[in-house]
Amino acid sequence: MQPHKDIHISTRDRVMRAWQNSMEAVRDYKLYANEVSDPAISALFDRCAEAEGQQAAALHDVLQKLGD
Repeated sequence: MQPHKDIHISTRDRVMRAWQNSMEAVRDYKLYANEVSDPAISALFDRCAEAEGQQAAALHDVLQKLGD
């Protein structure tokens, strides 16, 4: 599906959306870690949150470099 000709999605727009998605994933993983009773699975979700947080931080750095 092609975007409408009058709509332009910039690189910054894409990075912003990726950052938002990563931040949401961090929140989800943390929530899952707190909700499951199996310690091994909880630890796995904590590790996932940490890894996703690193991605979110990298995307945030790019956003700052891209500016407004």
